[in-house]
Amino acid sequence: QGQLVESGGGLVQPGGSLRLSCAASGIAFSLYTMAWYRQAPGKERELVATITSGSITNYADSVKGRFTISRDNAKNTVYLQMNSLKPEDTAVYYCKGRSAIRELWGQGTLVTVSS
Repeated sequence: QGQLVESGGGLVQPGGSLRLSCAASGIAFSLYTMAWYRQAPGKERELVATITSGSITNYADSVKGRFTISRDNAKNTVYLQMNSLKPEDTAVYYCKGRSAIRELWGQGTLVTVSS
């Protein structure tokens, strides 16, 4: 049936780094375009970064140069390396997988950037 499970969130000080992971199971992971979204309190969910099955990446302007999305098809996992974190990066981060015929979401992981 397919499942995505995020991990790696937590509390970090401004300027710090975190790496989020999203482990997929039950899907043909290498065929999926994977993405990270985030939703801050009181705001709509927004796209952060995407990576296609061919590893082409795209980023929201707000995270360009600070965040890096990558994938390891052997481990069925997509990552989001987040550097130079700012308080405005505080949000629940969600992983999404999309193929030609279906779409999956993870349950989210909370990232809090605060001193």
